[in-house]
Amino acid sequence: MAYSYQRLDKNDVAVLMIDHQAGLLSLVRDFGPDEFKNNVMALADIAEFFDLPTILTTSFEDGPNGPLVPELKAKFPGAAYIARPGQINAWDNEEFVQAVKDTGKKQLLIAGVVTDVCVAFPALAAREAGYEVFVVTDASGTFNTTVRDAAWSRMSQAGVQLMNWFSVAGELHRDWRNDIEGFGGILASHLPHYSNLIQSRDATLKS
Repeated sequence: MAYSYQRLDKNDVAVLMIDHQAGLLSLVRDFGPDEFKNNVMALADIAEFFDLPTILTTSFEDGPNGPLVPELKAKFPGAAYIARPGQINAWDNEEFVQAVKDTGKKQLLIAGVVTDVCVAFPALAAREAGYEVFVVTDASGTFNTTVRDAAWSRMSQAGVQLMNWFSVAGELHRDWRNDIEGFGGILASHLPHYSNLIQSRDATLKS
């Protein structure tokens, strides 16, 4: 069968930030805490930059899972916010699924905690429902790399595309000329080495 490149389209993408909760973040061990927070907020900045409809959801936040991290709530004050009373799979929550449908988008960017449950379950369900699903691997975390790799394998076999936040940004932007300063600013904010490139460019332009 011929391969069909399903490219992210900024006009047809919604972002699902699933269970980035204070309690659950303590379970993430496949990334360091600072690196993981940087990755999550990079994805959030991308969603804001491209004006992508974003849905926030939590699972049993009154229990040990804890509240949504405040940085995400502050970043998206007008976003749909679904506090699930108990459903582990966000796709089992009718309000969440309706919020996804209400975006009118057919491509879903998903990130969350933990990768093998809170990300994998709705990603697989969304694929079954006919959506193009892209999981942002470095903005999703779990117990260890063995668990993570098994989850990645399960999702990819179902047709879920695995990306990182940097590749998401590049595929959405398509062409540097669309906005050099804005796009470069996001990369520089979250990639120190890229910040060096931006500074070198700026110095060259001033000389």
